[in-house]
Formats: sequence, C-alpha cells, structure tokens
Amino acid sequence: MDSQKIENLLNLSLSVDVAEREQSALLREGFDLLNNTWEIIIKYQGDIERYESDLIKIEPLIAGYAIVTLPDALLEDFVALPEIEYVEKPKPFYFQDITALRESCISAVTEAEPFLTGRGVLVAILDSSIDFYNENFRNEDGSTRIEALWDQSLEADAEAGFLPPEGFETGVEFTKEQIDEALSGGSETEVRRLIPTIDVSGHGTAVAGILAAGGTADEPFRKGVAPESSLLIVKLGAQRENAFPKTTEIMRGVTYALRKAQELQMPLVINLSFGNTYGDHRGNSLLERFLDNAAEIGRTSVVVGSGNEGAAGGHAEGLLQNGQTERVELAVSEYESSLNVQLWKYYQDVFDVILITPTGDRIEIPMDMVGAYRYQTNGMTLLIYVGQPLPYMVFQELYIDFIPEGSSVSGGFILPGVWTFELIPRNIEYGGYQFFLPSSATRSKGTRFFRESPQVTLTVPSTASRVITVGAYDIYTGGVADFSGRGYVFRQLMGNPGNSLETDSGAMTPGDTELPTLINTVKPDLVAPGVDIETVSVRGGYTRVSGTSYATPMVSGAAALLMEWGIVRGNDPYLYGEKMKAYLIKGAKGIQGELDLPDDRAGWGALCVENSIPG
Repeated sequence: MDSQKIENLLNLSLSVDVAEREQSALLREGFDLLNNTWEIIIKYQGDIERYESDLIKIEPLIAGYAIVTLPDALLEDFVALPEIEYVEKPKPFYFQDITALRESCISAVTEAEPFLTGRGVLVAILDSSIDFYNENFRNEDGSTRIEALWDQSLEADAEAGFLPPEGFETGVEFTKEQIDEALSGGSETEVRRLIPTIDVSGHGTAVAGILAAGGTADEPFRKGVAPESSLLIVKLGAQRENAFPKTTEIMRGVTYALRKAQELQMPLVINLSFGNTYGDHRGNSLLERFLDNAAEIGRTSVVVGSGNEGAAGGHAEGLLQNGQTERVELAVSEYESSLNVQLWKYYQDVFDVILITPTGDRIEIPMDMVGAYRYQTNGMTLLIYVGQPLPYMVFQELYIDFIPEGSSVSGGFILPGVWTFELIPRNIEYGGYQFFLPSSATRSKGTRFFRESPQVTLTVPSTASRVITVGAYDIYTGGVADFSGRGYVFRQLMGNPGNSLETDSGAMTPGDTELPTLINTVKPDLVAPGVDIETVSVRGGYTRVSGTSYATPMVSGAAALLMEWGIVRGNDPYLYGEKMKAYLIKGAKGIQGELDLPDDRAGWGALCVENSIPG
C-alpha cells in the first residue's frame, strides 16, 4: 500500500517487514507487535464512528480529528474510506530540559497592584506528572490545588475505583475530591498508595513549580509565576517501559483539558514542554494543525517550548544552484544503534542524491521515483522513502532510516564515520533544502552534521501557527541561550506595494505556494528565562534547571496572570488565543545581542508581564 492519503513515514513503515520496523525507533511507534495492531491519527469528515466495531476502535477528539486502533490487516481498507482525509502515525516526543520573576516583570504585578496570582484560571500541564503531595501545590488548609489528575500510564481497575476519564478508555483519573480525601489523613506512604501516580523524572514537578508553586510554610516567598492558579495535570504515557510520550497521548491530553475547562467554566492555559524534530517545520503535520484548532476552542491559550536543538548539530541547510554540486557531511559516532535522516526540498527543484558511506560505497537514490527502497551496505540495511507533495504538505521529503543488523561488520551498531550526501542539481528553481536528525535526546553528541545550522531548529509542535512559541534566554548573560531552538521570520512589509517580503528563515525561503500561510509569521514568539532556574524538586526542596522546558511555564504562568486580569476580573473578557499572543508580544522587551527584532532567535523579545497589561 502506498497511498497519498498517508504521510510518508507511515507509508514507509507499512512497506518494511516487522523485524526491520521494530529496529527503528521512529518507524515502530504506533505499531503494537504483540497484538499486530496500529494506532493512527486521522483527519476526517462525516460520520466516522459508524465504522467502529469489535476490531476497530475510534476515539473522536476535536475539530475532525480522531485516534483509531485497528488490526494491521484492516488498515488499507479503512484508509480508503471516503470519510478519511489524511492519516499519520504517532511520533515520540522528548522533554526539553537542559530572580527570573523580577527579570520578566512578573513581581511588578504580583507584589504590587494589581496583585495578580492566577486565581480563577485553569492551567493544564501535560508532562511527567507532579508531586501532588508537595506543599507547593496545596492550599493553606492542606487541600489540593489540582482540579483533576489523569495518569495515562496507570491501568484502570474498576474494583479499586481506578477509572479513566469520561470519554477515554485508558489510564486513571483522580478527581480533586479523591486527592483531598487521600491527603486528609494517614502517612505519606498511605496517601501515595491511594493516589499511585509517580513523577519518576521530576520534569513535570519542576515545570509545575516554575508555573504555579504556591510556597510553603517555611519558604512562603518561593513562589511560581501564578501561585493561586488551579492545576490540571496529565501524565503522558502508556503501560510500556522506557517510552517517551507520543503524538496520540498528547492529543488525548489536550482534548481532556479542553473538556475540563468547559466543564469547570474556566479560562485555560495549556503548557507543552516537549517536542521532536520530525517534519517540515512549517506547521503542516496533523498535530500542529490539531493544536491550531485547539487554540480556537473556548477561552484557551496554548504555550509550547521551542526545544533545545539550537546547538545540537542536528540540522543542516543550503541553497543549491544549477551547475554546482553540494556535499552535506554527517559524522556518526561509535555505538549509535538507531538513526534516521530527513531531507526536505521544493518539489519544483530536481536534483540527484547520492549517499556515500564511510567505506566509500555510493548509493544513488532515485528522487524521481516515489516509493520505498531497501539497500544493503556494510552489514546494515538502509530503509529509504522518496516522498511527494501530499494534501497537507507542499514539500518533497526523502527519509532514510539506518538499521544495523548485528553482523561482524557493524557489530549491531550503525557504521561510524563520515556519511556524505552529494546533491547534484538537474533543474533548480528555488534551491533551498533542509536536513534534520532525530532529537539530541536520542543520539550521541558526536553524531551531527559537520556544517550544522542553528536556524530552523525549533521543534514540532512549537511550529504550529496559533500556539505561543517560547525560546529561552540566560538572565545572567542577557543573551538568548545557545541551545534554544531557532525559528524564522516571514513578514510582509506594511505599507509597501505588491508582495514585498522580508525573510529571515534559513535556506528554504518560501515560494508563492507557501506565502499565504507564512506571511507575518514569527517563531519563536518570544523568549523567557530558561537557564539555571530555581524550581521545586520531586525529591524535596528545590533544584536548578535549564532548557526551554522551563522557559515555557514562565510564559504559561504569565498567560494565567493576564487571563485573571482580563477575564476573571472583567477588564478584558476576550484575552485569550491570538489576543493573548498579541499582548505578550506588545510587552516584550529588548534582549542583549538581538538588535533587529523580531528575529529567529528571540522572536519579538523577552517576556515582560508588566508591559503586557494595558494602561
């Protein structure tokens, strides 16, 4: 099966055998080897639920999106249904970790008029859970500030009263009443037995601490940005070991948050501190489009970190010209067991791609022949997919997955050394191209492009148009953090005739087909403190953290303060969505080293809540 309704990655995954699929971290995501079933994401129209059966499980989400679980044997016929518009497989996502309140002009509005605290605003944190027992997330009377906690990784047990949220079939939801009842008596051990969610990594607790810590009896002044906001916690994941959260779990979590906000009649801020590098980075995947739709439902703002790929060496780009061959060199470290490479190009541009191995073998990739290919070299298998434009994608993709076979040559690892991509032009109109590696969280530091580019290193889904995208800066040096994912600036020059366009976007300057969606797009939208930030530790006390994971809750907390001022206090009942973004941008201040804002590093500048409040 090779359908244009299906994204390239899923087409390739369906074309390889099961053993090869299981060796690829990206290709196997969404496939259940034990049950021989697929979990897929669909965009649909009409009545899709009429196809549900004992074998096909359909979970409608929002805005014509659904998650479908079905046997591998039924996938082809299901995709062919007229109601199905487009299909993707899940991808893994990675957490973005590597005096801040005063620096972001937050103390000026929390310690003085108008004394904002986030009261009356619901903040959804989709992460690794939270230390709900910690005093920072409880009211003065000891009750919890958590309205509900959905642990997707726990197994439901009706006899024990462990049930998933209404409308969902996985995980366990703990209500505010259940948490309060557990907190009201017994030892900490007994409390945690009654509410058995665990934040193993501490990432979610740290994020929640920056956003919403309320202080403790011993440390009353160590507070987060919005210390009286109400919390909605989603622990992302499933019953599987050593797994990162995936697309479908995020989409379920966002849908859950939207439904809870509607039920509680509260304005909502959704905090997403994770991302991955797969995609064209232009907002075209189903997750990015889904989040754009989510940001338009109710009184909602969605805040996403730009990722930590800025200095990770996982991106290369260039501008190919007729008559000039280019070489892109990739260093692969020893003991690398999994790796893939994406090449994105304009469909109008025609050029040959030759992959040269560290031993000198030359593999010619047929860029004019769409489909899946398999090559054997140096005791390894290369799984290759040559894509084409799709209903949701204007660019052409070349995807290569390196599969070690455990032979005497490779020893179970990818052949180390320099792999070279030779690009030979045949007919070039625009010439821009981009290479991406997997997230730095999944590869060795030495596996990177020689001629790396920090541009367009923001992660998906921070590339979605209607989310608030947050980079990180260092309050001690005053500059943007080198790890902070960079974006792009496409802006039509106001007052100029015609379609004059100013760009700061790396090699892939937009063609006419792309302009309608990218004009006046700036990513990231702004930056916030994200280096050596103090926050709550899951092990007790406090810790210091770095990464855009921790800049993101600074902005989420700021959004909660603005919602309290605008919606809860009645100063501006429409302060959410794109208007929230506009207020944050308006208040942003200059940042050291960034002289021409907006730019692809700092967006419109550094967070300053005081300046964002009118008056």
